[in-house]
Amino acid sequence: MTNNIIKIVTLALVVLLNACETRKSITKESDSLAIVNPYLGQKPPGLIPIPFAPGLVSTGIYEYDGAFTPDMRAFYFIRRGEENKKSAFYEYKYNEINGMWEKSEVASPWIGRPVVSPDGETMHLGDKYLKRTESGWSELQTLEPPTVSNDSMYIMRLSSSANGTYYFDTYKENDSTFPIRYSRLIDGKHEEPIALPKAINTGTFLSHPFIAPDESYLLFDAERVDGFGESDIYISFKQKDGTWGNGINLGDKINTNAWEASASITPDGKYLFFSRNVGSDEFENVDIFWVSTKVIEKLKQ
Repeated sequence: MTNNIIKIVTLALVVLLNACETRKSITKESDSLAIVNPYLGQKPPGLIPIPFAPGLVSTGIYEYDGAFTPDMRAFYFIRRGEENKKSAFYEYKYNEINGMWEKSEVASPWIGRPVVSPDGETMHLGDKYLKRTESGWSELQTLEPPTVSNDSMYIMRLSSSANGTYYFDTYKENDSTFPIRYSRLIDGKHEEPIALPKAINTGTFLSHPFIAPDESYLLFDAERVDGFGESDIYISFKQKDGTWGNGINLGDKINTNAWEASASITPDGKYLFFSRNVGSDEFENVDIFWVSTKVIEKLKQ
Protein backbone atom coordinates (compact mmCIF):
# COMPACT_ATOMS: atom_id res chain seq x y z
CA MET A 1 0.00 0.00 0.00
CA THR A 2 2.80 2.42 0.96
CA ASN A 3 4.69 1.69 -2.28
CA ASN A 4 1.59 2.48 -4.32
CA ILE A 5 1.17 5.82 -2.54
CA ILE A 6 4.82 6.71 -3.20
CA LYS A 7 4.40 5.85 -6.88
CA ILE A 8 1.27 8.00 -7.18
CA VAL A 9 2.93 10.97 -5.47
CA THR A 10 6.03 10.63 -7.66
CA LEU A 11 3.92 10.49 -10.82
CA ALA A 12 1.98 13.56 -9.74
CA LEU A 13 5.20 15.51 -9.18
CA VAL A 14 6.52 14.56 -12.62
CA VAL A 15 3.29 15.69 -14.29
CA LEU A 16 3.37 18.96 -12.33
CA LEU A 17 6.98 19.72 -13.29
CA ASN A 18 6.31 18.97 -16.95
CA ALA A 19 3.31 21.27 -16.88
CA CYS A 20 5.41 24.07 -15.40
CA GLU A 21 8.07 23.69 -18.08
CA THR A 22 5.44 23.64 -20.82
CA ARG A 23 3.87 26.79 -19.41
CA LYS A 24 7.26 28.55 -19.39
CA SER A 25 7.87 27.65 -23.03
CA ILE A 26 4.54 29.01 -24.26
CA THR A 27 4.25 32.07 -22.02
CA LYS A 28 5.73 34.45 -24.59
CA GLU A 29 3.55 33.07 -27.38
CA SER A 30 0.45 33.13 -25.17
CA ASP A 31 1.07 36.76 -24.27
CA SER A 32 1.17 37.63 -27.96
CA LEU A 33 -1.97 35.63 -28.72
CA ALA A 34 -3.78 37.41 -25.87
CA ILE A 35 -3.77 40.61 -27.93
CA VAL A 36 -7.08 40.63 -29.78
CA ASN A 37 -5.95 43.20 -32.37
CA PRO A 38 -2.13 42.92 -32.61
CA TYR A 39 -0.06 45.48 -34.53
CA LEU A 40 -2.67 48.21 -33.96
CA GLY A 41 -5.26 45.99 -35.62
CA GLN A 42 -3.45 46.05 -38.99
CA LYS A 43 -3.36 43.24 -41.53
CA PRO A 44 0.27 42.00 -41.66
CA PRO A 45 2.24 42.45 -44.91
CA GLY A 46 3.99 39.87 -47.04
CA LEU A 47 7.24 40.33 -48.97
CA ILE A 48 6.27 43.76 -50.35
CA PRO A 49 6.54 46.70 -47.89
CA ILE A 50 3.36 48.66 -47.17
CA PRO A 51 2.73 51.74 -44.99
CA PHE A 52 2.06 50.86 -41.37
CA ALA A 53 -1.35 51.79 -39.95
CA PRO A 54 -2.52 54.34 -42.57
CA GLY A 55 -4.51 57.10 -40.93
CA LEU A 56 -3.25 56.17 -37.47
CA VAL A 57 0.54 56.27 -37.84
CA SER A 58 1.23 57.00 -41.51
CA THR A 59 -0.83 60.09 -42.31
CA GLY A 60 0.81 61.87 -45.23
CA ILE A 61 3.22 64.05 -43.28
CA TYR A 62 6.49 63.03 -41.55
CA GLU A 63 6.34 59.87 -39.39
CA TYR A 64 9.39 57.79 -38.58
CA ASP A 65 11.18 55.48 -36.12
CA GLY A 66 8.46 53.08 -35.01
CA ALA A 67 9.23 50.83 -32.02
CA PHE A 68 7.26 48.16 -30.14
CA THR A 69 7.90 47.12 -26.55
CA PRO A 70 8.95 43.46 -26.10
CA ASP A 71 5.44 42.43 -24.99
CA MET A 72 4.06 44.03 -28.20
CA ARG A 73 1.55 46.01 -26.13
CA ALA A 74 2.88 49.50 -26.83
CA PHE A 75 4.08 51.21 -30.02
CA TYR A 76 6.05 54.46 -30.22
CA PHE A 77 6.79 56.76 -33.15
CA ILE A 78 7.73 60.34 -34.03
CA ARG A 79 5.60 62.70 -36.10
CA ARG A 80 6.67 66.03 -37.54
CA GLY A 81 4.62 68.65 -39.35
CA GLU A 82 1.31 68.57 -37.51
CA GLU A 83 -0.56 71.84 -37.23
CA ASN A 84 0.69 73.94 -34.31
CA LYS A 85 3.45 71.38 -33.58
CA LYS A 86 7.01 71.23 -34.77
CA SER A 87 7.32 67.57 -33.79
CA ALA A 88 5.84 65.13 -31.27
CA PHE A 89 6.48 61.72 -29.76
CA TYR A 90 3.45 59.39 -29.57
CA GLU A 91 2.45 56.12 -27.95
CA TYR A 92 -0.26 53.65 -28.95
CA LYS A 93 -0.98 51.40 -25.97
CA TYR A 94 -3.08 48.24 -25.96
CA ASN A 95 -6.06 48.35 -23.58
CA GLU A 96 -6.48 44.92 -21.98
CA ILE A 97 -10.11 45.61 -21.07
CA ASN A 98 -11.63 46.65 -24.39
CA GLY A 99 -8.98 45.28 -26.76
CA MET A 100 -8.44 48.68 -28.34
CA TRP A 101 -5.25 50.66 -29.05
CA GLU A 102 -5.26 54.07 -27.36
CA LYS A 103 -3.08 56.97 -28.51
CA SER A 104 -1.36 59.46 -26.21
CA GLU A 105 1.37 62.07 -26.58
CA VAL A 106 4.59 61.28 -24.71
CA ALA A 107 6.47 64.48 -25.43
CA SER A 108 6.46 67.54 -27.66
CA PRO A 109 8.85 68.36 -29.19
CA TRP A 110 10.28 64.88 -29.73
CA ILE A 111 13.29 63.93 -27.63
CA GLY A 112 15.12 61.27 -29.66
CA ARG A 113 14.67 58.22 -31.87
CA PRO A 114 13.04 55.43 -29.80
CA VAL A 115 14.59 51.97 -29.50
CA VAL A 116 13.37 49.78 -26.63
CA SER A 117 15.94 47.48 -24.99
CA PRO A 118 15.35 43.70 -25.29
CA ASP A 119 14.30 43.44 -21.63
CA GLY A 120 11.82 46.30 -22.01
CA GLU A 121 13.32 48.21 -19.08
CA THR A 122 14.91 51.05 -21.05
CA MET A 123 13.80 53.20 -23.95
CA HIS A 124 16.87 54.61 -25.67
CA LEU A 125 16.46 58.02 -27.30
CA GLY A 126 19.85 58.76 -28.83
CA ASP A 127 22.07 59.91 -25.97
CA LYS A 128 19.03 60.15 -23.68
CA TYR A 129 16.87 57.40 -22.19
CA LEU A 130 13.83 56.56 -20.08
CA LYS A 131 13.64 53.82 -17.45
CA ARG A 132 10.60 51.63 -16.82
CA THR A 133 8.90 52.31 -13.48
CA GLU A 134 5.78 50.98 -11.77
CA SER A 135 3.82 54.01 -12.98
CA GLY A 136 5.24 54.09 -16.52
CA TRP A 137 8.38 55.70 -17.94
CA SER A 138 10.76 57.77 -15.83
CA GLU A 139 11.87 61.34 -16.40
CA LEU A 140 14.31 61.85 -19.25
CA GLN A 141 17.89 60.91 -18.34
CA THR A 142 21.26 61.36 -20.07
CA LEU A 143 23.82 58.65 -20.74
CA GLU A 144 26.99 58.79 -18.72
CA PRO A 145 30.41 58.98 -20.41
CA PRO A 146 31.95 57.76 -22.63
CA THR A 147 28.96 57.43 -25.02
CA VAL A 148 27.51 60.92 -24.61
CA SER A 149 27.30 63.61 -27.27
CA ASN A 150 29.46 66.72 -27.31
CA ASP A 151 29.56 70.06 -29.09
CA SER A 152 30.72 68.57 -32.39
CA MET A 153 29.03 65.14 -32.36
CA TYR A 154 25.71 63.69 -31.28
CA ILE A 155 23.99 60.31 -31.28
CA MET A 156 20.88 60.05 -33.45
CA ARG A 157 20.06 56.44 -32.63
CA LEU A 158 21.34 53.94 -30.07
CA SER A 159 20.40 50.26 -29.93
CA SER A 160 21.30 47.83 -27.14
CA SER A 161 21.87 44.08 -27.31
CA ALA A 162 20.64 41.70 -24.61
CA ASN A 163 24.04 41.77 -22.87
CA GLY A 164 24.09 45.58 -22.76
CA THR A 165 26.41 46.37 -25.67
CA TYR A 166 25.54 49.70 -27.30
CA TYR A 167 25.58 50.25 -31.07
CA PHE A 168 25.14 53.85 -32.19
CA ASP A 169 25.83 56.39 -34.90
CA THR A 170 27.89 59.52 -34.28
CA TYR A 171 26.56 62.30 -36.43
CA LYS A 172 28.63 65.42 -37.11
CA GLU A 173 27.43 68.54 -38.87
CA ASN A 174 28.97 68.98 -42.34
CA ASP A 175 30.61 65.54 -42.09
CA SER A 176 29.18 62.59 -44.06
CA THR A 177 31.87 60.06 -43.09
CA PHE A 178 31.00 59.48 -39.43
CA PRO A 179 31.24 55.76 -38.46
CA ILE A 180 28.92 53.48 -36.49
CA ARG A 181 30.44 52.54 -33.15
CA TYR A 182 29.85 50.04 -30.36
CA SER A 183 30.58 50.03 -26.65
CA ARG A 184 30.55 46.87 -24.52
CA LEU A 185 29.30 46.76 -20.94
CA ILE A 186 32.25 45.62 -18.81
CA ASP A 187 32.01 45.37 -15.02
CA GLY A 188 28.94 47.57 -15.02
CA LYS A 189 30.43 50.35 -17.14
CA HIS A 190 30.53 50.94 -20.88
CA GLU A 191 33.96 50.96 -22.47
CA GLU A 192 35.33 53.66 -24.74
CA PRO A 193 33.45 53.41 -28.08
CA ILE A 194 35.09 51.47 -30.91
CA ALA A 195 34.35 51.96 -34.62
CA LEU A 196 32.95 48.90 -36.37
CA PRO A 197 35.03 47.43 -39.26
CA LYS A 198 34.88 48.49 -42.89
CA ALA A 199 32.51 45.61 -43.63
CA ILE A 200 29.93 47.94 -42.07
CA ASN A 201 31.59 51.38 -42.09
CA THR A 202 31.87 51.76 -45.85
CA GLY A 203 30.14 54.59 -47.67
CA THR A 204 28.74 57.82 -46.25
CA PHE A 205 25.93 58.86 -43.91
CA LEU A 206 26.22 55.66 -41.86
CA SER A 207 23.29 55.94 -39.49
CA HIS A 208 20.50 54.45 -37.36
CA PRO A 209 21.96 51.05 -36.31
CA PHE A 210 19.70 48.34 -34.91
CA ILE A 211 21.39 45.37 -33.25
CA ALA A 212 19.75 41.96 -32.83
CA PRO A 213 19.33 41.02 -29.15
CA ASP A 214 21.86 38.19 -29.60
CA GLU A 215 24.12 40.36 -31.83
CA SER A 216 23.69 37.95 -34.75
CA TYR A 217 23.00 40.77 -37.20
CA LEU A 218 23.13 44.56 -37.47
CA LEU A 219 20.76 46.72 -39.54
CA PHE A 220 21.92 50.18 -40.60
CA ASP A 221 21.52 52.67 -43.44
CA ALA A 222 24.11 54.34 -45.64
CA GLU A 223 24.81 55.82 -49.05
CA ARG A 224 27.00 53.40 -51.04
CA VAL A 225 27.98 52.92 -54.67
CA ASP A 226 25.88 49.73 -54.85
CA GLY A 227 22.79 51.60 -53.62
CA PHE A 228 19.58 52.45 -55.46
CA GLY A 229 19.62 56.20 -54.87
CA GLU A 230 19.77 58.04 -51.59
CA SER A 231 20.21 56.31 -48.24
CA ASP A 232 19.58 52.53 -48.41
CA ILE A 233 19.14 49.93 -45.66
CA TYR A 234 21.80 47.26 -45.20
CA ILE A 235 22.31 44.23 -43.01
CA SER A 236 25.52 42.62 -41.75
CA PHE A 237 25.50 39.10 -40.28
CA LYS A 238 27.85 38.01 -37.52
CA GLN A 239 30.12 35.22 -38.83
CA LYS A 240 31.02 31.99 -37.03
CA ASP A 241 34.47 33.39 -36.18
CA GLY A 242 32.89 36.44 -34.51
CA THR A 243 33.67 38.92 -37.30
CA TRP A 244 31.09 40.97 -39.18
CA GLY A 245 30.16 40.03 -42.74
CA ASN A 246 30.02 42.65 -45.48
CA GLY A 247 26.94 44.84 -45.41
CA ILE A 248 24.26 43.49 -47.77
CA ASN A 249 21.79 45.81 -49.48
CA LEU A 250 18.23 44.70 -48.66
CA GLY A 251 17.30 44.90 -52.34
CA ASP A 252 14.95 46.81 -54.59
CA LYS A 253 11.77 45.76 -52.74
CA ILE A 254 12.98 47.61 -49.63
CA ASN A 255 15.28 50.25 -51.11
CA THR A 256 14.29 52.64 -53.88
CA ASN A 257 15.81 55.77 -55.40
CA ALA A 258 14.35 57.63 -52.41
CA TRP A 259 15.58 57.83 -48.80
CA GLU A 260 15.12 54.64 -46.70
CA ALA A 261 16.41 54.51 -43.12
CA SER A 262 15.86 53.61 -39.46
CA ALA A 263 15.20 49.90 -39.85
CA SER A 264 14.31 47.64 -36.92
CA ILE A 265 12.79 44.24 -36.24
CA THR A 266 9.68 43.73 -34.11
CA PRO A 267 10.39 41.92 -30.81
CA ASP A 268 8.46 38.87 -32.03
CA GLY A 269 10.89 38.66 -34.96
CA LYS A 270 8.16 38.69 -37.61
CA TYR A 271 8.37 42.11 -39.25
CA LEU A 272 10.91 44.64 -40.47
CA PHE A 273 9.99 48.30 -39.89
CA PHE A 274 11.67 51.20 -41.65
CA SER A 275 11.08 54.80 -42.79
CA ARG A 276 10.81 55.93 -46.42
CA ASN A 277 10.59 59.36 -47.99
CA VAL A 278 7.58 59.19 -50.31
CA GLY A 279 7.38 62.96 -50.87
CA SER A 280 9.82 65.52 -52.23
CA ASP A 281 13.43 66.44 -51.52
CA GLU A 282 12.08 68.54 -48.65
CA PHE A 283 10.86 65.37 -46.86
CA GLU A 284 7.29 66.62 -46.44
CA ASN A 285 5.98 63.04 -46.46
CA VAL A 286 7.93 60.26 -44.74
CA ASP A 287 6.00 57.12 -43.81
CA ILE A 288 6.75 54.12 -41.61
CA PHE A 289 6.66 50.91 -43.67
CA TRP A 290 6.64 47.26 -42.60
CA VAL A 291 7.35 43.97 -44.36
CA SER A 292 7.82 40.31 -43.43
CA THR A 293 11.27 39.39 -42.08
CA LYS A 294 11.33 36.57 -44.60
CA VAL A 295 13.12 39.09 -46.82
CA ILE A 296 16.03 38.89 -44.38
CA GLU A 297 15.90 35.12 -44.08
CA LYS A 298 16.44 34.88 -47.81
CA LEU A 299 19.53 37.11 -47.61
CA LYS A 300 20.98 35.04 -44.77
CA GLN A 301 20.62 31.87 -46.78
